[in-house]
Amino acid sequence: MSTSLIDTAPDFGQPIAVLKHCHDRIRKQLATLGKLPAHLAAHGADDEAAQAARAVLKYFDNAAHLHHEDEERNLLPMLEATARDADAALLRELAPRIVAQHAQMDADWLIIKSQLAKIATQTDAALSDVDVQKFVNAYTGHMEQEEAHIAPMAKRLFSPAQMHELGEAMRQRRGVAQTAAPAAAPAPRPEAAAPVAGGVDIADLRLDYGRASLDEGDTLDHPVAQFAKWFDEAMKAEVFEANAMAVSTVGLDGKPTSRIVLIKQYDARGFTWYTNYESQKGRQLEENPNAALLFFWRELERQVRIEGRVEKTSAEDSDKYFYSRPVKSQLAAVASRQSEWIASRTEMETNFAAVEAASGGQPKRPAHWGGYRLVPERVEFWQGRRSRFHDRIVFTLQADGGWKKERLQP
Repeated sequence: MSTSLIDTAPDFGQPIAVLKHCHDRIRKQLATLGKLPAHLAAHGADDEAAQAARAVLKYFDNAAHLHHEDEERNLLPMLEATARDADAALLRELAPRIVAQHAQMDADWLIIKSQLAKIATQTDAALSDVDVQKFVNAYTGHMEQEEAHIAPMAKRLFSPAQMHELGEAMRQRRGVAQTAAPAAAPAPRPEAAAPVAGGVDIADLRLDYGRASLDEGDTLDHPVAQFAKWFDEAMKAEVFEANAMAVSTVGLDGKPTSRIVLIKQYDARGFTWYTNYESQKGRQLEENPNAALLFFWRELERQVRIEGRVEKTSAEDSDKYFYSRPVKSQLAAVASRQSEWIASRTEMETNFAAVEAASGGQPKRPAHWGGYRLVPERVEFWQGRRSRFHDRIVFTLQADGGWKKERLQP
């Protein structure tokens, strides 16, 4: 009879099976990663490559780290407290090796991550096959070692109470609430049923934050300076698309709309992005220049909320940025009537081809395309903390041009 872990769709009542399920998911991501260098050589950073890169980034930036913590903080310490004789001797040899392998794989991942991030945004197609194979081989050997020795030992030695303890620790690490027994309550009416995704009640999805804290004394005196500090830390931490922000606008009808755009500049004057002035957000800003920005940097458990009035940048600034963009992006800005209805993708591509031919590959910035700058009046810095008892420091612009800094309750 095989001693390998069972391969089902387990819950946290079967913690060893959950760990094996994680290994299976890791193998799928490694298979995708292993195919990428050849695909990139043949097709470049196309949509398929970008989608694959994003999937690998998402998994190894999140779930893989939780898996390592399951082993280092719970599984291995519990085994060390339980194992005796030959088991204890084997564990003394394997446990330090496993922890060291985690550290090495994390370091190797950072090298691959920086390459994948550019592929995911289709800004580069370079991915070292040597780095990929090193990472894939290391992870594969690591998992085989755990499945051959660590998992069978845990299945053999752990009592039901220890299995429950391990499963609860893993569940809490992922912020998933314990599911009540089905008989505890009558079945809800269909219209009242809780939404479920991936087999988990969405209401039960939560993550307990705890990476850092934020005190008034930790922040600089000007909100833009504090934003610059946090943005620099997000870039150094290789937060995925740290420059992505939600822009929320409201037109005369009073109905808010939001979308993700990329910040292109920030300084004492405000926060700048570029777009089509005739788009939905452009029309709403024409009607109501008040808007809000939101940055969320999950890896650092931080968000920044910025509110203020929006103004257009100068034509010179808009020209400078427009002509710094790739030519195809310039052509797209000319060819697209952003937010307007169109019959098909084919018609869009026909419009693009016509603009490209007419411009001779040297398009001019259209008058309807340029920059917006949000001049801040209120800036809030949010640091996630445990038990939803978060830190919130808000800067509010005063009549004399100074900034008032206060703490808000979570």
